[in-house]
Amino acid sequence: MSAHLSDRINSLKASATLAMAAKARELRAEGKDIIGLSLGEPDFNTPDFIKEAAIQAVNDNYNSYTPVDGYVELKDAIITKFKRDNNLEYDRSQIVVSTGAKQALYNVAQVYINPGDEVILPCPYWVSYSDIIKLAGGVPVEVKTSITTDFKMTAEQLEAAITPKTKMLWYSSPCNPSGSIYSKEELRALADVLQKYPEIVVVSDEIYEHINYRKEHASMAQFADMYDRTVTVNGVAKAFAMTGWRIGYIGAPTSIARACNKMQGQVTSGANCIAQRAVITALEAPVSKIQYMVDEFKERRKLILDLLAEIPGFECNEPEGAFYVFPDISHYFGKTIKGYTIQNASDFSMFILEKANVATVTGDAFGNANCIRISYAASTEQIIEAIKRIKEALLD
Repeated sequence: MSAHLSDRINSLKASATLAMAAKARELRAEGKDIIGLSLGEPDFNTPDFIKEAAIQAVNDNYNSYTPVDGYVELKDAIITKFKRDNNLEYDRSQIVVSTGAKQALYNVAQVYINPGDEVILPCPYWVSYSDIIKLAGGVPVEVKTSITTDFKMTAEQLEAAITPKTKMLWYSSPCNPSGSIYSKEELRALADVLQKYPEIVVVSDEIYEHINYRKEHASMAQFADMYDRTVTVNGVAKAFAMTGWRIGYIGAPTSIARACNKMQGQVTSGANCIAQRAVITALEAPVSKIQYMVDEFKERRKLILDLLAEIPGFECNEPEGAFYVFPDISHYFGKTIKGYTIQNASDFSMFILEKANVATVTGDAFGNANCIRISYAASTEQIIEAIKRIKEALLD
């Protein structure tokens, strides 16, 4: 029956991260000992103070439909968070709460992109950006970066990518998959280019904001001349270990926020009531209450970089945030190891899965064909064993 499905769905690629996770689960069901380093999911439990707020919400009988754009109390908590952490001033009309940051991104694409509009994506980018843009009829324009620039787009590259059809720029900082963070000075340089093109709107995905080892987080919207043309996307999945609670949000120009509210009202309506009440507590708490997770991720970052440095052909930079490394493994392209010929990053990722029983994600999915993404949101023991297996598979 696939021939009768829409062209839209037939042209859509499956999420590479979710596909690899599904493949890992399939192999585990067959009895294989698979170490999963593919999903971007903290291995911590949601903090108790947040869970207690959810339990209280259940006991308080929160069970009804929620406002499409979120409870007023949650919107106020988001406004306070933006002011406290980012020095950004928003009012309630500029905030929309969604079922995860992914829905927030989808909403923005649907309400702002017309068929043929171009959207600039610095590579590497999060796997879903490209297809979310395509679903809206947009055309992703990839700007290649490299490990030598910490996978960050320069002002010159941005200028060169802009055409009369350019409608938006999307990026994440800290970046999934590279862990790179744009400094305030680097964002200012990009903003200076965009001053020549006032019609271009920026989507700044800041979901990894608090998993930051340089302690400096900059937002494009903090510049007065970019505030009215920037959509700031955030959520609680990563820093608060709340991936399954599915709450994301935007701070945006009022016209875009209202359009997202309208779109969401016809698709999902308001986000989960219990999760929203829990997130109020999460955002109102001092950021120091989740610092223990960030400290642990930082220790794991050092561990995995030290271990990968022992494997010839792995070229790594030091990520400044998130919980991924994005090594360039093109050294292995064209080589045959244990009867398996590796031609590209997808081959390499599959080789690691089949020969080392370690699940990673090909860089092709992120717009970089020379790298793979390895998540270190796993225990120290799993990281040590996983890199040991990879090393043995490649060198023995």
